Amino acid sequence: MMPRYAKLIYNGFWFAPEREMMQAAIDKSREFVNGVVRLKLYKGNVMVVGRQSADSLFNEEYSTFEEDEVYNQKDAEGFIKLNALRFIIAGKARNK
Repeated sequence: MMPRYAKLIYNGFWFAPEREMMQAAIDKSREFVNGVVRLKLYKGNVMVVGRQSADSLFNEEYSTFEEDEVYNQKDAEGFIKLNALRFIIAGKARNK
């Protein structure tokens, strides 16, 4: 969405309804964003080296691929198969 938003502004469409609609979506998505991000600048590059937020969704207890009480790893099987389906179809189409 951001490339489209930037293009609208660059082309002078600041007051256009579509720019305002995109702005509303951006504002809504940023509603609970807060905190501090530490950046490292080096020779034209920007690297995130740290971040901290009171409203972070990250929880180390949930961030595991090991056996735990929070998440059943078998739940991912269907998602993985469904996500891979487009590659399987494309591969079969190439082999015909």
